[in-house]
Amino acid sequence: MITYKPTTQLDFQAVLELYASVGWTGYTNRPDMLKKSLANSLLTLSAFDGERLVGLIRAVGDGASILFIQDILVLPDYQRQGIGKRLVEMVLAAFPDFYQIHLLTGREEKTMNFYKSLGFSAVEEIDCIAYTYLGS
Repeated sequence: MITYKPTTQLDFQAVLELYASVGWTGYTNRPDMLKKSLANSLLTLSAFDGERLVGLIRAVGDGASILFIQDILVLPDYQRQGIGKRLVEMVLAAFPDFYQIHLLTGREEKTMNFYKSLGFSAVEEIDCIAYTYLGS
């Protein structure tokens, strides 16, 4: 049975393994940055199968008007079981009065369909454009 809970302290090795399992080397190659990012997040929710960390979502923002879902990860063996959906729903429920909730993701059809099923719109659909500046 999967359990979900807000988390402030996680086994960092389990976190690294979760990020590595989905190929997010931008984080695993910079573990100090990841630790700091987790500590400074507005909200981190985790999914556990018993004691095993199987999913995580991290939200950042100003606490009032804008929220950015920075990371959503589910171990590959646990994907397509509703864990990611439940994590997103929990973030949306935690911040019902926010003006804007954003995320940046890949263009894979299954990924786009996933977020659309949760009520998200591509920025092009709302006559906007998004810009990103990537640091070193």
